[in-house]
Amino acid sequence: MTMTANDSSFPRIISDSRLIAGPEPEVQLHLINKHLADIERFSAERTLVMMHGATFSSASLFDVAVAGASFMDVLAQAGYDVWAVDARGYGGSSRPPAMSRAPEDGSPLVTARTAVEDFSAAVDFICRHRDVVSVNVLGMSWGATIAGMFASGASAKVAKLVLVTPLWLSDRPLRIDAGGPLGAYRIVSPRAFEAAWRGAAPEHARRELIPDGWFEAWEKVTLATDPGSPHDGAIRAPSGAVQDVRVHWTAGDPLYDPDDITCPALVLAAEWDADVRFDMAHDLFARLASAPYKRLVEVGQGTHMILMERNRRQAFDAVIGFLDERAHPAS
Repeated sequence: MTMTANDSSFPRIISDSRLIAGPEPEVQLHLINKHLADIERFSAERTLVMMHGATFSSASLFDVAVAGASFMDVLAQAGYDVWAVDARGYGGSSRPPAMSRAPEDGSPLVTARTAVEDFSAAVDFICRHRDVVSVNVLGMSWGATIAGMFASGASAKVAKLVLVTPLWLSDRPLRIDAGGPLGAYRIVSPRAFEAAWRGAAPEHARRELIPDGWFEAWEKVTLATDPGSPHDGAIRAPSGAVQDVRVHWTAGDPLYDPDDITCPALVLAAEWDADVRFDMAHDLFARLASAPYKRLVEVGQGTHMILMERNRRQAFDAVIGFLDERAHPAS
């Protein structure tokens, strides 16, 4: 369905939500697209494809309108043809049959290797649909794993790479893994998640971290991404990302080599991120040795969910500034 933004205080934005064929016949992938209404020609330099994290889908992370605009709206207002992808098992994409059964009846679903196949299919569709040969890519958290894997294996298709609070190697347990056996999927309550979200900040800053009304707006969108959930007030999230943490990120076995990434790269971290600590982000940044140029930005007074917090505009500005700039030859 196609809609237009009606708020006269912003340029008119075209919003489109669609299903496309996935890499396997039984898989359909949900894409959200936003761009300014007056764009007549689309270019690789102004096309951005985004990938969500381990728990929440693209609408939840990138398209919750607070203070008049979502992250996707701001990117569209900046002149980008911005797309957000749901991997299978998330949001509006196909859910594996095991997600309709009890979680303990199946093994972890949708690891990064599966998700990167879905992301690749989405990029191929977008390139055909817009008649471009490459795109900019942004991944958040576990989605940065997908973005990094894709960029390391398909360098010709990626103009610039943005890794927001990126999952990477850790020498200690990570908060996403509570331990114990893993089922096919996890049952996640946004209300319960709020405590962990705010809890990453110092106690004095927790109330102001998320402005009034923003959490409720985010919760509403998040619950709407899984209308088929049999769990009241909760969504289902595949467990493959947690398995990735156990098998790869806390086991010293990275899923990709950052040195294989040959496009400009931005790593965006947050001061109070308790899920992807700054030492993890810095280690990843240091390994991006083949990038023509790279940048590490740490946003102060923010957590892993920086894109939905009071300091989100600092993150938005860092991303848009990096995407907007032209490469400067060495002098």
